[in-house]
Amino acid sequence: MSVEIRVPQLPESVSDATLVAWRKQAGQPVSRDENLADLETDKVVLEVPAPISGVLREIKVQTGTSVKSGELLAVIEEGAAATTTTATTAKTATTATPRAGPAARRVIEENNLVPGSIAASAPGGRITKNDARAAAASAPATPAAAAVAAAAAVPPVPVPPIARAGRAEQRVPMTRLRARIAERLIQAQSTQALLTTFNEVDLTAVQELRARYKDSFEKKHGVKLGFMSFFVKASIEALKRFPVVNASVENNDIIYHEYFDIGVAVSTERGLMVPVLRDADAMSFADIESGIANYAARARTASITIEDLTGGTFSITNGGIFGSLMSTPIANAPQSAILGMHKIQQRPIVMNDQIVIRPMMYLAVTYDHRIIDGREAVQFLVTIKDCLEDPGRLLLGV
Repeated sequence: MSVEIRVPQLPESVSDATLVAWRKQAGQPVSRDENLADLETDKVVLEVPAPISGVLREIKVQTGTSVKSGELLAVIEEGAAATTTTATTAKTATTATPRAGPAARRVIEENNLVPGSIAASAPGGRITKNDARAAAASAPATPAAAAVAAAAAVPPVPVPPIARAGRAEQRVPMTRLRARIAERLIQAQSTQALLTTFNEVDLTAVQELRARYKDSFEKKHGVKLGFMSFFVKASIEALKRFPVVNASVENNDIIYHEYFDIGVAVSTERGLMVPVLRDADAMSFADIESGIANYAARARTASITIEDLTGGTFSITNGGIFGSLMSTPIANAPQSAILGMHKIQQRPIVMNDQIVIRPMMYLAVTYDHRIIDGREAVQFLVTIKDCLEDPGRLLLGV
């Protein structure tokens, strides 16, 4: 019995998806619930599980195609044995031929290679020049390939650098996530009056507190005590004092959110994601650290959901983990502000008329100047600074 595999129901607000990879090829056996393909939406990657065990008989949609809910993707033959007939192999090679750039095509033609037999490493299933070279090195020698190899064995005549061949290029389409990120950033900059204010914070007290309790914290809660939980807690305290920073603009209205859903930026190979800690004001330090660790793991394995990324009233991003000393983050619209963390650096500062060395971090708050005045933004950032330099304030709420 043949069973059709169709695009699953896409999440609300998502109109289509891109088929970015087939995990199985025609003629291969599949098991029930095994992932057959990956569908990329604007925010997340969805898996297409096999509803039955059998053989993937036919692939209807090729990699890179845009698809909608219910669209036919493939056909599985239930209970059939896997076969690798010449016809099946030829069909697969014909329908699943990866794309190759000019340099890669030249290597393929010179070595009489079959593009469908080359493992593609570039995004979108694209064959690179190195992929083609690796396939040529492992392929049996042919007369044409032997001639090329013989010619290559002859020492080349030195050529002046100015006369060398042109440099190769590759054109790779943006992933849907990268395109969505670009769209959101442009939208934020074109619809909000963004301005950034800076300050610096002495993290001596936070570092000493972490050093004192990190072992017992991890033993009790099963998660490491990081810096982010301190910044989330400090941000919530500042948001309570300056509610407009936690607000958003809708048409000519200001919407004041009486809850604190904090987005924490997570960097992945696919791009930046900002999962949201719901009701973060009710979370303990351990809850915050566990939530962030869970989101980071799921984001990097493409198992995060749209619900995890939706909403948020304020965001935090940490460029310091990559070595950034100072930056101007862009607000995650429709949110009106974002906090930027940076690299912790030992720097000389003046305390009590003495020059001392302290672990310092530059902080940045980018805010929508349409509703947030400079006074409020500066005082908001100073509140975060005060809470971090004296963490007892976070416990006492002062």
